[in-house]
Amino acid sequence: MTSPSPAPSAARRDAILIIDDQEENLRVVGTVLSIMGYEVVPAKSGDQAFKRLEAAKPDLILLDLFMPDQDGLDVCRRLKADPRWADIPIIFLSAADDKNMIVGALEAGGVDYVTKPFNKAELLSRVRTHLALKGARDQLQNVAADKDELMGILTHDLRNHLAGMRLSAGLLSERSGEMPARCSALVENIVQSTDRMLVFLKEFLANQGAEQLMLAPAPLDLAVAVRDAAGRHRPAAEAKSIQLECAVPDEAVPVLADRAALEQVLDNLVTNALKFTPASGTVTLTAEALPEGGGRCEVRDSGPGFSEEDRAKMFQRYGRLSARPTAGEPSTGLGLSIVQRLAGSMKGRVQLLSAPGEGARLAVQLPAAPVPESVAALA
Repeated sequence: MTSPSPAPSAARRDAILIIDDQEENLRVVGTVLSIMGYEVVPAKSGDQAFKRLEAAKPDLILLDLFMPDQDGLDVCRRLKADPRWADIPIIFLSAADDKNMIVGALEAGGVDYVTKPFNKAELLSRVRTHLALKGARDQLQNVAADKDELMGILTHDLRNHLAGMRLSAGLLSERSGEMPARCSALVENIVQSTDRMLVFLKEFLANQGAEQLMLAPAPLDLAVAVRDAAGRHRPAAEAKSIQLECAVPDEAVPVLADRAALEQVLDNLVTNALKFTPASGTVTLTAEALPEGGGRCEVRDSGPGFSEEDRAKMFQRYGRLSARPTAGEPSTGLGLSIVQRLAGSMKGRVQLLSAPGEGARLAVQLPAAPVPESVAALA
């Protein structure tokens, strides 16, 4: 059989800690790995292994399951309980081929299990695989850290700069009568462009927040949440001469939901409805308890609704639909994708109930919550 070719040389070699009480096993495994270009760190016991770990963190650990002083399962559990070493992949080495032992090793935190006497090619293949997986995981963590840093910049610096630009442009716009017509048009263009950027930034950050939001579902009154949403958006409706109606029952509609997530769902739905409803149109919010438990709220409008083509992409991020805002409002294509993600995270679902040409009618159904002793407890 052809011997595996050596690993390509690199500025830094992957380090592998081998924990085994048998000198011969350390020698054989260490020799195989050293030939392949890995840095080998031997340890004859769990205590010695932890001293080695204090000195330098390896990329992978090969751990014997049975050792006299402290068995491999205990060593593995100690490693996984320490944040400094919890992310190091551990491959168990053992002469035992018992299925229960294998399950126990994996449940303790091991990523793989190789039986002795091992096949050298198999061992090397497992080592390469888990080192590659760890490398990919580390890269993803770095990307996530970069993304979080970018979100911080967007949240603080960019939004503050845009808000300052909008304020300055707004002050100039108020004095447009003192400017030449060409300057007035340029100022108005700055105002509109800045408004669009602020809306996009707000929805972009909301979309990112929906992916990372740690929900805390609790019993809530859906009727109260819908009534509050109507109150928050009534000034915007009046500014567009849109009639905003709210029809909710007097009794509580108990659902299990996260308060902040539910508010965001309702705000996105109502904002969309107002955006695509023409002047003198109507937007209606309703809430009802379901016979099988839980509740459903609906947001209906008298706008153009969704075409058949829209239905296929209405919940996609940045999906552009056929309808256009009726007063030139900016549209990012993120609102409904956020609604679907948040509703799903609360074990709910979003439904499109209207037919093309009937206006938009979207419903959010949420799971049941235990009925509290009083309606006040839900508010």
